[in-house]
This record gives sequence, structure tokens and C-alpha cells, in this order.
Amino acid sequence: MIKKHIPNFLTSLNLLCGMLGIYYVLNGQITYGAYFIFIAALFDFLDGFFARILKVHSEIGKELDSLADLVTFGVLPAFILFKLISKNTQLEYLPFFALIVGIFSAIRLAKFNIDTRQSDRFIGVPTPANALLICTLPFTEDRFPFMGSTIQNPYFLIAVAVVMSFLLVAELPLIALKFKNFRFSDNFYRFLVLIIGLICLIAFGLGGIPFVIISYILLSVVEGLMAKKVEKA
Repeated sequence: MIKKHIPNFLTSLNLLCGMLGIYYVLNGQITYGAYFIFIAALFDFLDGFFARILKVHSEIGKELDSLADLVTFGVLPAFILFKLISKNTQLEYLPFFALIVGIFSAIRLAKFNIDTRQSDRFIGVPTPANALLICTLPFTEDRFPFMGSTIQNPYFLIAVAVVMSFLLVAELPLIALKFKNFRFSDNFYRFLVLIIGLICLIAFGLGGIPFVIISYILLSVVEGLMAKKVEKA
């Protein structure tokens, strides 16, 4: 049956985007790398969507999805950081710190495959969110020129690599945008994430994506703390 191959075909397009993105980044075209991450994120959504609609889940599809995500949302953003650091330092060893992102993305994806707790929420920052934050840093610099000296600072970029790598594997429950119903009281934080995301994108374009990801992480922390208070009450 052809339909059982549709999700894997879409996953393969995700992987292709990752490889093309790496090619362009290594040739100095960082913006192209970012665009391929955006396209791949769409394919990453569609492969899961069609797998559910067509009811063609498979173990090979699950493994292929993780392998594709590692290339596109792990290795590609690592090389984007590598190139950004290379442009702003004469110390040849500094850019290699960026590769930690690829390593921890692999750990994150491996944990996701065996962690049964992540059906209703994520534990640790998802690799696509991390990749989107990293790849849109140049857009944020363009949108907010006063942040240019910070974003171009190689030690700031290394700090981003280290902090985000930690958050990829941290035991940090994060909001999953999966709606069981659309009651406002049950989905307050989900709606808040979507509203803030929409405002940032309308106001700042692609340069607003890092603020969306940071807001998403902070709101998840707040939601977790509020949930613990309710449990103790």
C-alpha cells in the first residue's frame, strides 16, 4: 500500500532539508540553513500528522524520524553556531564548542524514544524548538541592531550552545501543544504560548522566534510551579 510510505517519504524530505542546510551553512550561507530548518519543521509536522490520519505508525518510521531530526535539528543548528562563532573569533578552537548541540540533540532524541512520560508533555526542550532558536539569531540581530554586539560575541554564542544543550536533556516538563479540548480553563498556558508567539511573529517577524521559544520555556516553568502549588493545597 502506497499510503504507508507517505509519512516516511515526508520524513525523508525532512532529512534532505537537513543535509542541504548543512551544505549551504558550510559554504557560508547561514540564512539558507535557517530556511531549510523552517521547511524541515513543516515536514516534521506533516509526517506525524499523516501517520495519525492514515493510521500507519511503524517502528521504522519512529526510528527514521529521530535520525532525520538529529541531522536537521541537531547537526545543522550546531554548524550554524559553528559558523557564527567562526565569523567572530580568531581562536580556531572556539567554534568547536558549538558541536555540543549536536551531541546533546542525539541524547535528547534517544531519551524521547524510550521515555513514556512524554505523551502529554515534553521533558526537556524539543530539538525543533532549539534549532529554531539558534537559526533565527541572525534574524534577531537584523531586527534589533542594538543586540548585534551581544549576538556576535563568540562567548555569548558558546553560552547559548551550553545552556540550550543542558535544557535539551534537563528533567524540565514543558508544555505540549496538544489540545484534548479547547476549554480556556484547561488550556490557559497553551493559549498564552500561542498568543505570545503570534504577537512576536507579527511584531518582529523571524527575529521574534527566539523570544517565542524563551517565553515558551518560562511559561512551562511557571505552569509547573503552579501545578505543584495546587497539588500541595
